[in-house]
Amino acid sequence: MSERVGMGYDLHRLVEGRRLVLGGIEIPFAKGLAGHSDADVVLHSICDALLGAAALGDLGRHFPDTDPRSAGISSARLLEAVLAEITRRGFEIENVDVTIVAEAPRLAPLLGAMRERVAELLRISSDRVSIKAKTNEGVGAIGRGEAIAAYAVCLLRRART
Repeated sequence: MSERVGMGYDLHRLVEGRRLVLGGIEIPFAKGLAGHSDADVVLHSICDALLGAAALGDLGRHFPDTDPRSAGISSARLLEAVLAEITRRGFEIENVDVTIVAEAPRLAPLLGAMRERVAELLRISSDRVSIKAKTNEGVGAIGRGEAIAAYAVCLLRRART
């Protein structure tokens, strides 16, 4: 059986006047993430991990920020498109593990809802999705509350036929 590991990373600045969407759910917060889409760093990092494991480049290659068709698009739609592409190429998702790095808001109470939403989007059971949150201990742009980042790792395997 062929197994492949992929790693993804994304970071967006926090700005006024935007909704904060993480892991496919809206988070009550005074700021949101700046970006061409809804800037969901959790879903973007998962997309990059999946694409990387399948040797298909990154999210920007498939959905460039210069394409007006994806302006303001839900990252859930981007993830659905990535899932369709890796499935078409014969891969299944074994698991996904995500770490969100944010000074604020406090994400611990929302991780379960994110986990369920990501599992739903990926069409896998929630016991194959892990989402954790860490702070940056006041260091750098994330520590100053200027940005949020996410790291993701996934394991793909060739689909059983």
